[in-house]
Amino acid sequence: MDSVFIYIALAALFGLFMAWGIGANDVANAMATSIGSRAITVKQAILIAAVFEFAGAVLAGGEVTSTIRKGIVDASSLSAEPEVFIYGMLAALLAAGVWLLVASWKGWPVSTTHSIVGAIVGFAVVGIGVDAVAWGKVGGIVASWVASPLIAGILAFLLFNSVQWLILSQPDPLAKAKRYVPFYIFLAGFTMSLVTVFKGLKHLDLELTTAQSYLLAFGIGLVLAIIGKVVINRIEPNRKAEKRNHFFTVERVFAVLMVVTACGMAFAHGSNDVANAIGPVAAVISVAQEGIIGQDSPVSIWILLLGGVGIVVGLATYGVRVIATVGKKITHLTPSRGFAAELAAASTIVVASSTGIPISTTHTLVGAVLGVGMARGISAIDLVVVRRIFLSWVVTIPVGALLSILFFFILRAIFS
Repeated sequence: MDSVFIYIALAALFGLFMAWGIGANDVANAMATSIGSRAITVKQAILIAAVFEFAGAVLAGGEVTSTIRKGIVDASSLSAEPEVFIYGMLAALLAAGVWLLVASWKGWPVSTTHSIVGAIVGFAVVGIGVDAVAWGKVGGIVASWVASPLIAGILAFLLFNSVQWLILSQPDPLAKAKRYVPFYIFLAGFTMSLVTVFKGLKHLDLELTTAQSYLLAFGIGLVLAIIGKVVINRIEPNRKAEKRNHFFTVERVFAVLMVVTACGMAFAHGSNDVANAIGPVAAVISVAQEGIIGQDSPVSIWILLLGGVGIVVGLATYGVRVIATVGKKITHLTPSRGFAAELAAASTIVVASSTGIPISTTHTLVGAVLGVGMARGISAIDLVVVRRIFLSWVVTIPVGALLSILFFFILRAIFS
C-alpha cells in the first residue's frame, strides 16, 4: 500500500513539473506572436492562458487519454512486471520536464510532444527492448520536423502577401482594413474552431460528423466576424500616431484579430497538449492501483486540474524567455504579421490533425514566423537564432531518451 501511495505522489509531482514545462515552453511560443507584435501584453497573455488553456485542459482534455503517446511503444510484454512500467513512465515524465526546463531557460522553443515521445522511447529500449518501439512512427515524427514548418511557412508567406496587397499597399489602408479584416476574422474563427474540434474535442463524446464540424466552425467564424466588424468600425484613426507610423491605426485593427487567434490557439493547445503531461500520470495511477497495463487509462478530474494549473503557472513564471525568442528575436512582428503567422500555423494543424500526420505546434508556429519574415526578405530574419532553434529540435528526442534512461535506472535502483 505504501509503494502505491509513493508511486501516485511521484506521478502527480512529476506530472505537475511536466505541465509546468509545457506552460513555460509550448504555451509561451503559442502566445509569442501576439505578445511580440504588441497586440496583447504579457499580463493579458497570462490571463488568456489562465482562462482558455485551463478550460481546454479541463473541459476537453480527455475522458480517456492514450498512456503511450501516439502508439509509439508496445508495453504489453510488461504485463508480468507492472513496476517496470511505472518506473519507465515516471522516468519519462521527469526526463521531459527537465529538458523543457533547460530549453525554456535557454529560450529554445522545443516540442513538448517530441520531448515525452523521446523519453518514452528511451525507457522502452532499456526497460522492454528495441523491438517494443514502433520505429516507423518515430521516423514519421522526424519527417514532420521538415514538413510542418515548411507548410506553415509557405502559408504565412502567402497570407501576409495578401494583407500587403489588399490593405497595406492601398492608398487608404485603414478603409481597406475595415473592409477586409472581418473576412480575415471569419477565416481565423473558422480555422481555430476546426483546430479545437479536430484536436481539442476529440476526447469528448460529441460524435460530430465531418460535415457538422465544418458547419459548427462556419457558424462560429461568422459570429466572430460580425462582432469583429462592430468593434473595428468603432476604431477611430489616430492622426498624431500615424505621423510616426503610417499604419498605426491599421495595426490596431489587426490587434483585434490577434486576440481572437490567441484565445482559439490557447483553448486548442490546452485540450490537446495537456495529454503530454497527464497521459503518463494517468497510466502510473491506473497501473499502481490495479496492477494491469492497458493502452488507455481513465483520467480523473483532479489530474486534468493538475495539468491545467501546471500549464498556467509555467507560462506565468518562466514563459518570458521563449516568448522573447519567438515573438521578438526571429523577425520583427507587427499585429498584421503575427496574425498571418498564427493563422498559417492553425491551418497547418487542422490539415495535419484531419489527415493523421504527426505534427508539433511549436515547429509549425516557428515555421510560420519564418514565412512572415521571408515575405520581407532573408535579411529580416536572424539566422543565428534560427540555427539554435533547429539544433534544439534535432536534439530533443535523443536528449529526452538519454535522460529517461538515466532516471529509469535511478528509480529502479531506489525502489527495487
